Amino acid sequence: MEFVKRSQVSQASANGGVREVVEEMLDRIRNLGESAVEEYARNLDDWHGDFVLGQEKKANLIAQVSDQEKEDIRFSHVQIERFAQAQKASLQEFEIETEPGVRLGQRIVPVDCAGCYVPGGRYAHVASAIMSITTAKVAGVPFVVAASPPRSGSISPQVTYAMDLAGADTILEMGGVQAVASMAFGLFGTTPADILVGPGNSYVAEAKRLLFGEVGIDVFAGPTESAIIADDTADAMTVAIDLASQAEHGPDSPVWLFTTSPQLAETVARIMPKIAADMPSGDVVMAAWREHGEIILCKGRDEVCEISDHYASEHLQVIAEDLEWWKQQLKNYGSLFLGEGATVTHGDKCSGTNHILPTKKAARYSGGLNVMKFLKILTWQEISEEANLKFSAAASRISRLEGMDGHARACDWRLKKYFPDREWPFEVSDQQRYE
Repeated sequence: MEFVKRSQVSQASANGGVREVVEEMLDRIRNLGESAVEEYARNLDDWHGDFVLGQEKKANLIAQVSDQEKEDIRFSHVQIERFAQAQKASLQEFEIETEPGVRLGQRIVPVDCAGCYVPGGRYAHVASAIMSITTAKVAGVPFVVAASPPRSGSISPQVTYAMDLAGADTILEMGGVQAVASMAFGLFGTTPADILVGPGNSYVAEAKRLLFGEVGIDVFAGPTESAIIADDTADAMTVAIDLASQAEHGPDSPVWLFTTSPQLAETVARIMPKIAADMPSGDVVMAAWREHGEIILCKGRDEVCEISDHYASEHLQVIAEDLEWWKQQLKNYGSLFLGEGATVTHGDKCSGTNHILPTKKAARYSGGLNVMKFLKILTWQEISEEANLKFSAAASRISRLEGMDGHARACDWRLKKYFPDREWPFEVSDQQRYE
């Protein structure tokens, strides 16, 4: 492989002082509760109003959303809901008898409460509200609290409409670490969240990471990443525009091109600065491309797959021949976009798959947000007296093999109780000694 363009910044760059700041904020909120949240909201967001969005204000905000905006948001909601419903339908509860008298099974149970964070800094993330809240509701989560940072006296009217449409039970006009902590701890009259989901800046991501274990989270998230695999049949302009569109997420968002075509690599490298300069967000795009963008020229498609799986990109586009081959070979990515017709923007906004996806190579072991994240697979078993003859005997022997005599005695007792006329190679305490 050969780097036609290489990132200027290590992808493993340090988190700076983010962790220390977030740890201190979480500790203060945990100890002082709502008063600490109010202080952070005043100092960081200049917020002095109520945190829980009331019905009257919500109605006034929704009234500001145009009919076309509502129609587009509803369209996106339908697509996300439809795909999430198909995901849920792919899961099944079941019961099997593995041996005579041994019944095993699984139940599928949603968590009690989900906390959905919706960013609201540089952009109003309408799609993130739909992606997170809709998926939780399709999973059957009975209570969803959603939070988004306010700007100019309220959260975004369009985000408010999306949250309400998707089914949020409580909406918090609140952002940052204080919003994540409020949802996790159940402040301001909300139910403590069992899982926290949704994208956010480095402080939000770090807060979720530090709270993981105390609550569940969707993915370990970093800056948005996008990669494109392209061969000599790809249109250079399409490739460059798609790379630029994803670099718009932020100056720290990596975009990568893996290609077998020297001409395509050279053309994309040449026209990217011109495309960035023509965009309203050009400064952001150019910073991301300059510092984090890469073009890697590969010897063949097998090497492309190897490199792509190593990078494990959040978003991965394939603009090349034989799409089915690529779909079968590639395995490390958050979401896959096959063919020129499928751009990442579709998945980000309205195609139906979820855009809350793993970054920083987490796609090696995790997928993105889906209904399963809100569901618990609960197993159960029922073993008859007769089946204990085989299962208690085996479990007792394995327990003693491991040196766990207490475990063995639980099975020994059942063997003695259920089969009193048999001879056993162990001593069991007489019940009368304990009565």
